[in-house]
Amino acid sequence: MKTFLTIVLFLTISAHSFGQNQNISNGDIFDGEPFIAVNPSNPQHMIVAWMGYFPFTKIYIKTKVTFDGGQTWSALNSIPHTNALYGSADPSMDFDNSGNVFLSFIDFDKKSETGAVFVVKSTDGGLTWENPVEIINANSDIQKPIDRPWISIDRSGGANDGNIYITTMPPTVFGYLPPPYHPYFIASTDGGISFNQWQYLDTTNWLAGNIIVQPMATNCVTSDGTFYAVYPSYMYSQNIIPQYIVASSPDAGNTFLYHTVFSSASNVNDSLAKKGYLLLSDPTNPNHLVFSYLSKPYGDIDVFISESYDKGINWKKPIRVNDDPIANNCMQDLLWGDFDTDGSLVITWRDRRNGTDSTYQTAYEIWGAYRNKDSLNFSANFRISDTLIVYDNVLAHSGNDFMCVKLVNDTLNSVWGDTRNGKLNIWFHRMSVNGNITAVKQIHTEEVPAVNIYPNPTSSMFTIEGEGIKNILIYNTQGKVVGKYKKINIIDLSQLSNGNYFIEINTTKGTILKKIIKLK
Repeated sequence: MKTFLTIVLFLTISAHSFGQNQNISNGDIFDGEPFIAVNPSNPQHMIVAWMGYFPFTKIYIKTKVTFDGGQTWSALNSIPHTNALYGSADPSMDFDNSGNVFLSFIDFDKKSETGAVFVVKSTDGGLTWENPVEIINANSDIQKPIDRPWISIDRSGGANDGNIYITTMPPTVFGYLPPPYHPYFIASTDGGISFNQWQYLDTTNWLAGNIIVQPMATNCVTSDGTFYAVYPSYMYSQNIIPQYIVASSPDAGNTFLYHTVFSSASNVNDSLAKKGYLLLSDPTNPNHLVFSYLSKPYGDIDVFISESYDKGINWKKPIRVNDDPIANNCMQDLLWGDFDTDGSLVITWRDRRNGTDSTYQTAYEIWGAYRNKDSLNFSANFRISDTLIVYDNVLAHSGNDFMCVKLVNDTLNSVWGDTRNGKLNIWFHRMSVNGNITAVKQIHTEEVPAVNIYPNPTSSMFTIEGEGIKNILIYNTQGKVVGKYKKINIIDLSQLSNGNYFIEINTTKGTILKKIIKLK
């Protein structure tokens, strides 16, 4: 371990500048496990996907889109089930370099023990989704490997640019499955049109083993096009204590290298804690990886990171991220994180330092810590949620195991589920982290007004029909405003090129986004 002598500038976070968190799901029963994706070519363009109910149905994957940084959101969309008996879960998303976005999820039925992992593609920024492509199904292997898919896309510009990688694991909803247990790897080398034959991510001497029944793999792709994934392992013939293993492939999964991240007998054994972990890659340095995880060396559950600067071969001493007093009996969980494009890092989690007791079942908040690209140290922790949230029993059930954040140009975009209004909804918050102060933009919940546009597609003229229309903005697919209108409802697109456009319609009852297609 090298020793560094440095002058540390601790970044300060303004604790009084919080604006209002935005409820973007507004579900009546349950919304869970949100995922946010940001267009790398346009940081104002974001998509949020989550699990949610419609009345008298099973769970669907729901999505909303914003093209103005969260000021306004599209109407609610949902991904249709592949079978009328199925329910959906576990969304994750990523963009390719062409602006397409891909969403992976599972669609399954517990009773019949059937289902599959699917991917849907959107070419219009998430407003509509193409038909699902099956990745792996419950009958592909004896372990029924259709739980917790994570998706990553190669945007390196190299030989594998556009490749899509997905990892999965065995489920528990189908009851007992016999060991051994494996993480699974599936790749698409044709931009998501088809997916290659699945394979085990682990291998001889690097097996997940017979004890960990759900060896979830967390994955990423570095800026040089190398795929990485970390998964847990507990197999006495390999290591007498549990370990995390990192697998890497520079050639789309044709070959893999393996190394140990760390071994530890410290076990986070609270049955309610959301114990996910996350692998991140530094976009400015393909050798630099960060693994974030929960551990309890001081008796309560804290958030840690470990880093590698040599492609996962060696890993640094763990760093405790949450800065509440050590061994204060406060449990942290629900971690996530992201690298900014310049190499700055943020880690977030659900925090209970202001709760009334030491259990999972106490009041909580969402907190974060920021590390500037030029620093070795994290800032003082800062609060993301704008209120202390009373615990609700719905949090003891499955379906709320993750939050998600994206850090782009010193702006932190966060989504998570909380129960402040007596039901589990998805909340969004956007804040600037510029190295000295955190500024929060207040965002209000909006009702979607009734607006129609026709004809669509159109060769030139179209009509907007609705009440209380104040003004209209038209954006191209890069997010540039190409038309502004007031007090008119018939619009001429004849001066614009053929293609897809987005219409922001501001009314006295709120704002709605629509897509229109201009043809010859």
